[in-house]
Amino acid sequence: MDSRRDRHENLSVERALRDYADRNPESRRRHLAARRVLPGGHTRTVLHHRPFPLTFVAAHGATLVDADGHEYVDVLGDYTAGLLGHGDGRVLAAVHEAMSTLSSVGGVHPHEVVLAELMCARFEIERVRFTNSGTEANLMAIATAQRATGRRTVLVFDGGYHGGVLSFAAGPSPSNVPHHFVVAPYNDLAATRASIAEHGDDLACVVVEPMLGSGGCIPATAEFLRGVFESTRKAGAVCIADEVMTSRHGRRGLADLLGVRPDLTTYGKYLGGGFSFGAFGGSADLMDQFDTARPSYLGHAGTFNNNVATMVAGQVVLGEAFTADVAAAHTARGEEFRADVAAVLARHELPVSVSGLGSMMSLHARATAPVNAAEAAQRDPALQELMFLGLYERGIYTAPRGMMNLSLALTDDHLAQSLDALDAILIDLSAVARP
Repeated sequence: MDSRRDRHENLSVERALRDYADRNPESRRRHLAARRVLPGGHTRTVLHHRPFPLTFVAAHGATLVDADGHEYVDVLGDYTAGLLGHGDGRVLAAVHEAMSTLSSVGGVHPHEVVLAELMCARFEIERVRFTNSGTEANLMAIATAQRATGRRTVLVFDGGYHGGVLSFAAGPSPSNVPHHFVVAPYNDLAATRASIAEHGDDLACVVVEPMLGSGGCIPATAEFLRGVFESTRKAGAVCIADEVMTSRHGRRGLADLLGVRPDLTTYGKYLGGGFSFGAFGGSADLMDQFDTARPSYLGHAGTFNNNVATMVAGQVVLGEAFTADVAAAHTARGEEFRADVAAVLARHELPVSVSGLGSMMSLHARATAPVNAAEAAQRDPALQELMFLGLYERGIYTAPRGMMNLSLALTDDHLAQSLDALDAILIDLSAVARP
């Protein structure tokens, strides 16, 4: 980028930020008030962006309403957790009915067994245990592998995200748990095999997302995943697939679509139907370490692991709202929409691309879609921010980093509106972003 264009884009970003602040005075007021009691004005880091995040006061279907009365088409889908859309009547009715007779009972109840049966049948796993989040699920899956192997090293991937304390989006986070991590480059089988060979004697597990979610919606190649799992098993380590985001794809998740079978899989996000949810499951050999009938079992605590609301909502998700047939159709619909996005981008001579698979995708201010985290980081930050702010201005709610996750509540009209907004933004940005 030459210095003249650089100055032009920076001025455009500053103007867009001012316009955003002017349009959202009530969200700004609430943000400033929140800062007095919440560091940064929020309690979820990913929600922060310049100059301040919107405050939402209502949501229904695929529509969000902010504190200033603006409506948005929600194509973010709460970073994959909002698959059903907002206020799904089936979930609300089932939870209300169940909570009328059971709430926090401090004991075993039938709803957890029903959901476990649905999980095992749907994802073809032998055993499952519930947690409160995908983060917890990944922590417990790692503990399962370490106990089974008697080893400590955990191999992860650059750009990977397995929870707030297992983040490798820009190198290891200072908030990470103090495991012995080895970080390999994503979609680089030769380098990963070399890392496995180097650390094989102490390698407990490899944790991999079949598609980097937070890292830019970058799918793994089938060859990469197959090779990683093969080398991991040869080293006597455990293959863990983090499908917290990607189990929505196809009939049984993205690992299945790509033709690999993990030893353990972690789940979360949408499966709670809008309530906090996490789970990990896999083979009986590994999971039965938690069997309390054994003399030396592995403990797993959690007051709300089997909370009634989540267990019942999860039954609605898997048993009614998001059956295997619906999941397969939704994956196909996402493929079609991403192709439509790519067609819009192709009409403009701008360094913008789209990556993803199925109903998850991300816009990148770079000419070609990235295949790893290093490439994802090589983008035009000003153009990325201008696209994000422009979509907000036109009533389309996405992530600042460009992530979009389609919900079942989105209609064809919603998707057409999103494409029209993107097209309009790219027209407006051509003057400042064209090389």
